[in-house]
Amino acid sequence: MALYLIGDVQGCNTALQRLLHEISFSPSRDTLFLLGDLVNRGPDSVGVLRSLMSYGTAVQCVLGNHDLHLLAAAHGARKPGRKDTLDAVLNAPDRAAMLDWLRQQPMAILQRHQDIDYLMVHAGVLPSWNAMKTIALAREVESVLRGPDLSNFLHQMYGNAPTGWNDKLTGVDRLRVIVNALTRLRFCTRKGEMEFSVSDGADAAPPGYLPWYDVPGRQSADVCVAFGHWSTLGWLDRTDVLALDTGCVWGGCLSALKLCQGEHETAHELIQVPCPQAQKPGT
Repeated sequence: MALYLIGDVQGCNTALQRLLHEISFSPSRDTLFLLGDLVNRGPDSVGVLRSLMSYGTAVQCVLGNHDLHLLAAAHGARKPGRKDTLDAVLNAPDRAAMLDWLRQQPMAILQRHQDIDYLMVHAGVLPSWNAMKTIALAREVESVLRGPDLSNFLHQMYGNAPTGWNDKLTGVDRLRVIVNALTRLRFCTRKGEMEFSVSDGADAAPPGYLPWYDVPGRQSADVCVAFGHWSTLGWLDRTDVLALDTGCVWGGCLSALKLCQGEHETAHELIQVPCPQAQKPGT
């Protein structure tokens, strides 16, 4: 049984199928963990969703900002943008099944493998959150996404404020901070104040800000945080963080990381397939 982490697919189903062929993926034997942004900007979000749904429990996904954007568009909370490629999903005969499957996916996953704890999120983790707190806060959002108040929440989800976490936050403000951290975070201050205007690489941090994973004393540093979202950062391989958005939809590669399987495998294996696209770099 092999476990794979896969970066942002963003509707690039041809590249996804090529990658699954490259790793000889078998749903009866292997498990895929996708790090969010399954849909949008690429040409075949419908194909991606139908494919992943067909694999049942062999596929586990965390939700990214583009996945939430699809749900928001479906509920009239956000109009699709000029660069969005969501119409095929929104107009599909199995639209309801795809959207229901999407809203059931988690916001974060904590998986233990070969004595290592992997915390999987789409974007990042605030400095004051340890792994267990991250999972608990993710569950709060998941409960709303799966519940009867979904549409109301999606209409209030967007916004940059509050910019930081406070345990006393309640209601939509609390949920918005959780969503923004898990699906949009790149840079924050040492106190965890988030910044959303810069999407360039790690060396482009605005004054007073750091890449979230470099904040001293980060409470999640005792686990390995695997994330996507940051295509301009690209592949990052550290003992405490794994970044796997290698810019598939922007003309880069789609990446899968095979987690080492035992004492005879001392390192993870990175597998990549090319994914030429006409999109320009973005978020």
